[in-house]
Amino acid sequence: MSKELQKKTTRKKTIQKKAAVKTAAAKTGNQKKTPSVKKKQKARRITVSIRLGLVLLTVFFVMLAVIKIMKPSLLTKNYFEMKGEDVDASKPDIDVQLLTVNPYSRPGTKTEKIKGIVVHYTANPGATAMANRNYFEGLKDTQITKSSSNFIVGLEGEIVQCVPTWEIAYASNDRNIDTVSIECCHPDESGEFLEDTYRSVVQLCAWLCLKFDLSEKDIIRHYDVTGKICPKYFVEDEKAWELFRRDVKKAIKKAK
Repeated sequence: MSKELQKKTTRKKTIQKKAAVKTAAAKTGNQKKTPSVKKKQKARRITVSIRLGLVLLTVFFVMLAVIKIMKPSLLTKNYFEMKGEDVDASKPDIDVQLLTVNPYSRPGTKTEKIKGIVVHYTANPGATAMANRNYFEGLKDTQITKSSSNFIVGLEGEIVQCVPTWEIAYASNDRNIDTVSIECCHPDESGEFLEDTYRSVVQLCAWLCLKFDLSEKDIIRHYDVTGKICPKYFVEDEKAWELFRRDVKKAIKKAK
């Protein structure tokens, strides 16, 4: 082999060797850089996750604060009453004549969170609110049935309270535990309320709605619980019932 050929061969090997060294160095560099890139990406993901978590936590607490202000009853399953000037100002005159605690009309059982107001009629034409209240009181002695109501609204619009709102009354069957009941007096068999009675029932329902963070949609009839024709006039005349709830809505709005 000539010297010139040997030189070319040697030069070629040298170039190949240098290229191999550069390639190896590049690979080593990439291997060194890869863990560093992965660490940065991981750190970035952690940062994004933390920020997203803080945003979600902030949104949660803001929503909780809004609910506490706008609809605080949603935060509890227990008996709950709203406080405030609008509640106090809208409270009607109530003659508190609580029944004696007894198994037949006032068992003393605590209610859960109040979710509705149930309207009834006495089915006892011409009887006054106190007469009906005294009938409930007498059940402790006669023991002929179990019956009562939280409130009774009389023929002249008087309101008598028989059972505290935090105790059940025997009025609305399986809804006794989470409702307040109102018995309404009426002059005749039609079951239609006199104007004074009607006005007081509207006012009483509006106040109870404010007190328990409810709306007119949460006012129901005994009929809606069991299918019993009670209150008779509001069951037979759906338009009258719809008007009644609209009147309660107006009273609530006026009180706020």
